[in-house]
Amino acid sequence: MLDLALEEQLDELDPLRHLRQDASDDEHSPNSIVPHQPPSIRNQTIRLAFPSSPDRDPISIKLSVDASPGCGGIAWPAGEVLASYISRTASLDGKTVLELGSGTGLVGLVAGKLGARVCITDQAPLLDIMKRNVSLNGLESRVSVAELNWGEPIPDSIPEPDLVLAADCVYFEPAFPLLVKTLVDLVHDLSTEVLFCYKKRRKADKRFFALLKKEFSWQEVADDPQREAYSRDAISLLRLSRRK
Repeated sequence: MLDLALEEQLDELDPLRHLRQDASDDEHSPNSIVPHQPPSIRNQTIRLAFPSSPDRDPISIKLSVDASPGCGGIAWPAGEVLASYISRTASLDGKTVLELGSGTGLVGLVAGKLGARVCITDQAPLLDIMKRNVSLNGLESRVSVAELNWGEPIPDSIPEPDLVLAADCVYFEPAFPLLVKTLVDLVHDLSTEVLFCYKKRRKADKRFFALLKKEFSWQEVADDPQREAYSRDAISLLRLSRRK
């Protein structure tokens, strides 16, 4: 395994190298979490399936992926881990859910299929692909799309959530304080749940969690039977709680 300092240097030179590295694996390998998506991909559709609770059918998601707006237009492993977890464990009927840094909208789409009212959010360049994926899955009545730039005031059009979902948001170091501010602005009520999934890639991640610690406490989600498998890929699923 590469030293973390070297990992950071390589990430600066090639931010998508982890994706290319994953794509070189055997597609049938248990370590291959999402379908192969070369960084040059344009307007292609993949399908992901998630096991559900015993009283529900498995959840199938059609996902348009497109790297042209940036790396957010591709499905990433932590997003699938979080989507898989809520598909098997969460009771979301009637709940209001907001996804941060949605990218393709994968996690929010799964929440919509579970009966939640969902708002998936990201920056302007990704809104079109998110809208396309809402339509592909017939979720227009349940899932809305909104622009949300971290660090800026929460638009009035974005509902106050019962549950905040965030996957693969710890990536760009200058955005760390902005992400923490947005989490603080969203979580007014101590009962608001936050599920936060990320893949450890560099030493800079520690700086994000040092900032987060001032406002939130957290613990690893322990009731996920897949935890051991994705932990080997340096992915963690956390439940965040606002500090009093």
